[in-house]
Amino acid sequence: MRARLLLAVLALASLAPPALARERSEIPEKYTWNLRDFFPSDQAWQKARDDFRARLPGMAAHRGHLGDSAEALQRGLDAMFDQQLALERLAVYAFTRSDEDTRADAPRAMRQEVQQLNTEHGASVSFVRPEILAIGPEKVRAFQSGRKELAPYRQYLDDVLRWKPHTLGPAEEKVIAEASALQGSPASVYGVLKDADLPWPTVKLSTGEVRLDAAAFTLHRADRNREDRAKVFEAYFGAFKTYQRTFGATLYGQLRAHVFEKNVRGFASTLDLALFRDAIPASVYRQLVADVRGSLPTLHRYLKLRQRMLGLPKLSYIDLYVPLVEKVDLTFTPEEAMKITLEAFAPLGKPYTDVLRKGYESRWTDFLPSTGKRPGAYSWGVWGVHPIQLLNFNGQYDDLSTLAHEAGHSVHRYLSDTTQPYASSDSAIFVAEVASTLNEQLLFQHMMARTKDDPTRLALLGELLDRMRGTLFRQAMFAEFELAIHEAAEKGESLTGEKLSALYLGLAREYHGHAQGVCQVDDFIGQEWAYIPHFYRDFYVYQYATSLTASIAFAEAIQAEAAAGKTDTRDRYLAMLKAGGSRYPIELLRTAGVDPTTSAPFQASMKVMNRVMDEMERILAKQGH
Repeated sequence: MRARLLLAVLALASLAPPALARERSEIPEKYTWNLRDFFPSDQAWQKARDDFRARLPGMAAHRGHLGDSAEALQRGLDAMFDQQLALERLAVYAFTRSDEDTRADAPRAMRQEVQQLNTEHGASVSFVRPEILAIGPEKVRAFQSGRKELAPYRQYLDDVLRWKPHTLGPAEEKVIAEASALQGSPASVYGVLKDADLPWPTVKLSTGEVRLDAAAFTLHRADRNREDRAKVFEAYFGAFKTYQRTFGATLYGQLRAHVFEKNVRGFASTLDLALFRDAIPASVYRQLVADVRGSLPTLHRYLKLRQRMLGLPKLSYIDLYVPLVEKVDLTFTPEEAMKITLEAFAPLGKPYTDVLRKGYESRWTDFLPSTGKRPGAYSWGVWGVHPIQLLNFNGQYDDLSTLAHEAGHSVHRYLSDTTQPYASSDSAIFVAEVASTLNEQLLFQHMMARTKDDPTRLALLGELLDRMRGTLFRQAMFAEFELAIHEAAEKGESLTGEKLSALYLGLAREYHGHAQGVCQVDDFIGQEWAYIPHFYRDFYVYQYATSLTASIAFAEAIQAEAAAGKTDTRDRYLAMLKAGGSRYPIELLRTAGVDPTTSAPFQASMKVMNRVMDEMERILAKQGH
């Protein structure tokens, strides 16, 4: 299954928060996405679903014949990828319709049908990889050199041959493909429980009574009133604690699925399996955790600066989302946000911003929150159609930054899809997150360049620090937690909700300097792991951190060269986006100018972080603070 489909099936979302909601029928059409480019109606989708299912048996005609000739191999791959593209189109429509209102039965049924179709498709093509391996590398290479129509499948064929030690026979591969339907069940149960069925508490704040669903939590965790924040955190994570055993069971089920695949494919660890898919050395993951652990003094410097700016006698975890500067106008309408992003991305060139403008004008984005709408944000799409974006835009700077993030994904997808054939258009997340976080960095640089007053500059600088805390340190903490629970599952250890909470709390306290008095982490924070949907993707979150370090390096170079009238880094970067999945991620990034196998990008990011804190302290000193 292609990564693009997997992203949606297993709940792709950025860490962008949801906002306060109203009914979808109240949302103006201009703020909703246009899905008619995918299917004009649910009825058209149903017909396409039936047509797709009818086509599935056709793959059997290619079984046992892929090695007959170069033409036979090409016909088999054409048929498989044609099916895959049709399935992807069905998936995008079904999942986005369901995400509009997770309470609605009919779209949820469509979503489940796609998951079943994906299993059936996987079973129908499960013979392809083993059969290509049986053909052998020499014969495959000969087929490729003698038939130009196989050129679109170069990277796919290279990847299949790379998987030889971990690919089983056709019968076993079919069983694994059919088992994939079961592997997605824990994530599905988690999503329904967390997003639709969990009974949220009601708390009485200084401003009135509030029902603490996900949207309200995101809003009120940043309240200026500290007593209100304490109530919000304790009540919200208290709701997760009530269902701690259930959340523990769903996550443990997901871990067992990962261990199952690791065992049957013969990998040394689940980490090796997860990173092998994109040819990422496991050392990159472990190096990130080690780099972050070694840089905790920089995080603690930030936490102490936050305490100073908020005027608190003691900093607590509940204080990490409060804006550092209280009276700054950093609110935006969707129209203002679109205009600002187009200006901010100008250093990437007019062809880049033209794609984004086209997306805004053609309603590729679903902007506003509504009751039952899936929280968070993402970008998705289909080769041959266009990308689409889900947001929960509430007008804050964070929402503007989220738009920039998802716009990076969307333009990346568009450039890749319009440059590469379908078979090599799909980008690995390791690279895709560079495209999104670089846009966040360009947005920050743009906002700083046009902002002169010290309070707003402090707010923007503080926002960057918050983002680096959340994307580098927080995601690395998630990565360390994820590695620990997978290693426990590999050893056959049980992992109850209580054990998961204790492990998470211990890590949170280590990272935030609880024992050193840097930041108090209360017991109820132990339940935060159940709030994070990304743990249902095996070893996904570390890529947020590695990508941010790469994007900071790219952004610094692009801006410096733009000031000098040069475009070398920009040109290499755009070439990387257009390359899609035609080469492996490490090679793509190295060619563009950043080597993620070293600590250099991370250390450069730490220099930026300390440089920002130096500037903030100069402004504070000027203000006598």
